[in-house]
Amino acid sequence: MSAHTTRFELRRGAATRAAFGDALLELGKRDPRIVVCDADLSKSTMTHKFAQAFPERFFSCGIAEANMVGIGAGLASSGKIAFVSSFSCFVINKGFEQLRVAVAYPQVKSFKVVGTHAGISIGEDGPSQMAIEDIALMCALPGFVVLNPADEVAMKALVPVAAYHDGPVYIRAGRPPAPVVYTPGQEFHIGGSVELIPGSDVTIIATGLLVAEAIRAAEELESEGISARVIDMYSIKPLDREAVRRAAAETGAIVVAEEHLIDSGLGVRVAQTVAELHPTVMEFVGIRETYAESGPPAALMEKYGLVARNIVEAVRRALARKR
Repeated sequence: MSAHTTRFELRRGAATRAAFGDALLELGKRDPRIVVCDADLSKSTMTHKFAQAFPERFFSCGIAEANMVGIGAGLASSGKIAFVSSFSCFVINKGFEQLRVAVAYPQVKSFKVVGTHAGISIGEDGPSQMAIEDIALMCALPGFVVLNPADEVAMKALVPVAAYHDGPVYIRAGRPPAPVVYTPGQEFHIGGSVELIPGSDVTIIATGLLVAEAIRAAEELESEGISARVIDMYSIKPLDREAVRRAAAETGAIVVAEEHLIDSGLGVRVAQTVAELHPTVMEFVGIRETYAESGPPAALMEKYGLVARNIVEAVRRALARKR
């Protein structure tokens, strides 16, 4: 599915956490079953918009993320569609046992968890608040869907998709403004992906903030005569296995780019699919066996190798191996 030509006009957009807050508010207006739990961070997660409009359906759980997950699971088991939200590192790491035992094991289908401020792009708040393991943890829970929207358009479309999916869902959201990739009306579904740029020499599979960097990388590569396909893998679990198979078969080289530990994120899931369906050359762009430090988001993304230049370098390595 191709959404655009090879030339993009990326513009500054809203943070995906802000788009989540807007989408949640609109969803609440339409469906009285929507309830929200937050852990004393509603102004940062943007759930305060829902709280102001529907105070009777908003539950402030304090700095007690594990308890919040249990409360959300109880609400979701009682006929509500429960959105539980906090910084990703808090709600996933601190609430993991409850996510496992109270949600995944009994398959509480109306439970949705949104982790904001994910990745190292949270910036100056530092490593204690940077979720770089969240995708791995949530993919490990049976029955959970894992979504990572690239921009505000994708987030606004995926929140209602998640709400009405018949199963638990994790949505990853970021703190900084995200470049706008999509035009309103783009369709998204669980288990899907979007081919943003066609290409025949190599495929760049990216997710979240790295989608815009992949587009920039593809445009630089095009100037060198390299045709790079770009796929936004917004659904990390379930994965669009057919899109991965086609990429491997048709381009013969894949680079995966993500704002997550490469040992356990999207790259691992893509590599598993490649190994099963069509083995090919692969390279990986992500966080390598380290926690980041405190600093401006753009500087951190540069220092830890999560910008277009790093994707271009990975493509060159992949093509050298392919030849």
